[in-house]
Amino acid sequence: MAEYPGGEVRICPLDAAGRPAGPAESHAGPGAAVRARPEAERWVWRSSAALRPRLLDAGRWVARCYDVEAAEAILLGYEGAHGAPRSLPAALARLRRLPVPEDPPPRAVEPEQQGSLFDPEPGVPLPPGTDPLRALLEVYAGQVARTAAVRHPERMRLLLAAESAGTLVAAEMSRAGLPWRADLHRRLLDELLGERYAGGREDLEPRRLAELAEEVSRAFGAPVRPDLPAEVTAAFRRAGFAPASTRSWELRQIDHPAVAPLLEYKKLYRIHTAHGRSWLRTWVREGRFRPVYLPGGAASGRWTTHGGGALQIPRVIRRAVVADPGRRLVVADADQLEPRVLAAVSRDPALMTVAADPGDLYAAAADRGFAGDRAQAKLAVLGAVYGQTSGDGLRRLAALRRRFPAAVAYVDEAARAGERGRLVRTHLGRTCPPWADGAGAEGAGADGAGREGAAARARGRFTRNFVVQGSAAEWALLMLAALRAALHRRGLAAELVFFQHDEVIVHCPERETEEVAAAVRAAGEEAGRIAFGETPVRFPFTVHTVRCYADAGPGLSESADDAP
Repeated sequence: MAEYPGGEVRICPLDAAGRPAGPAESHAGPGAAVRARPEAERWVWRSSAALRPRLLDAGRWVARCYDVEAAEAILLGYEGAHGAPRSLPAALARLRRLPVPEDPPPRAVEPEQQGSLFDPEPGVPLPPGTDPLRALLEVYAGQVARTAAVRHPERMRLLLAAESAGTLVAAEMSRAGLPWRADLHRRLLDELLGERYAGGREDLEPRRLAELAEEVSRAFGAPVRPDLPAEVTAAFRRAGFAPASTRSWELRQIDHPAVAPLLEYKKLYRIHTAHGRSWLRTWVREGRFRPVYLPGGAASGRWTTHGGGALQIPRVIRRAVVADPGRRLVVADADQLEPRVLAAVSRDPALMTVAADPGDLYAAAADRGFAGDRAQAKLAVLGAVYGQTSGDGLRRLAALRRRFPAAVAYVDEAARAGERGRLVRTHLGRTCPPWADGAGAEGAGADGAGREGAAARARGRFTRNFVVQGSAAEWALLMLAALRAALHRRGLAAELVFFQHDEVIVHCPERETEEVAAAVRAAGEEAGRIAFGETPVRFPFTVHTVRCYADAGPGLSESADDAP
């Protein structure tokens, strides 16, 4: 499907090699094109970000798609060109060996422009005289050929399909929006930050922050601005302490009366700046928070958002996320996802046996080699994934290596490759970015020349985590695709409204909650089979059905916040 000036859309059937398998048809718009071809198994188009909003306006359901620009980004990364322009015109120029146009920069988000966030982003135009459908077909056929040439083409095809499915889910979630009570949000801000000043002045620091700033200054015996790290560290040095930074975990190790008000200030300051009244005006409309999701926005394939801070909603602010009357939120959190993914991708027999238990993975691991000490087992597993390989972490890693040798070898190999400047790949083939100086193509710098010490170790920690976190992101894409299809297939009124890393929220009528919870659990297991093949590893969810997001509480999931 390709768009033309004036709203015309042209479509044609394709064969397995991406070549036309019949004549092109012209239609008045995206909705009409889909209506004309309801039997289409999969649509190939330039970008879901451009087409999908208008399909939603037309009320059209698309089962599957292939997003050429999303696929181009993944294939470029595989080929060692991470971050190169991904647009259709850029891909066409590379095929024709012409100068490659840069991708457009992201649009700035202003409070008064929030309504325009759901209009298509202005894309890079094709060269004058270029037929859009012919350009799309040329690039797509080239991508089909490039995919066939990779080491594991079937895995890459699955990754491209999953990434494209993610673009559909992202567009639909932005359209549906997360239910948000602006009145409750404003009340929360009054409770946390103090009531607004007369006249609604917002050029002044909120009352509670001003009070805490005064407490901090009194504790130091001199004026100190808590929002300026340099002033805070200087004040601590004058008091005889030497913190390396003003991170909360470092401040908690200091015995000084300024620490308590400073920590409280930091917490409230983040709420004020990230989810305060300005945020509320910008992002919440008609009872919905509609972030602009960017599938694959992070190097690992995890999603990011274009403004809005959707993936970092503080627990206290979640009290404003309330289901509509007669509806509920089904909040599902994948349990200990990354260790389970490590078991599946490494094929470690012992760890797969542990991960076959849908219960607490760390407790099961503790029973097999850590004298029943769950905390030690958890630190050992997360240390292997996140790279805590010194001090106590080294001792725990040695114990883990004895129990789960294939799993530890899997991440150790990725770390060594990273330290030597090599690229590493996820299970399906997403490739990590190269070193910041541009080196690091597969095989380049294998001797590690010039890459020693702390920089090499940091790179090794990154690649160690990348192969697990990136594979977990692939599982999440497949889970979302399976869940989206199941909700539609069952004819439910439920809507996917939120997703972050290993957590998904469905907003549905109260009568559908049990069916939705079952669909979520089934989607997790289906994603595991599709991504990793037949293994004993289970991918369970902790599921809560609530009216308010804050009531879901923590599940068994272990996130990056748990990393050593």
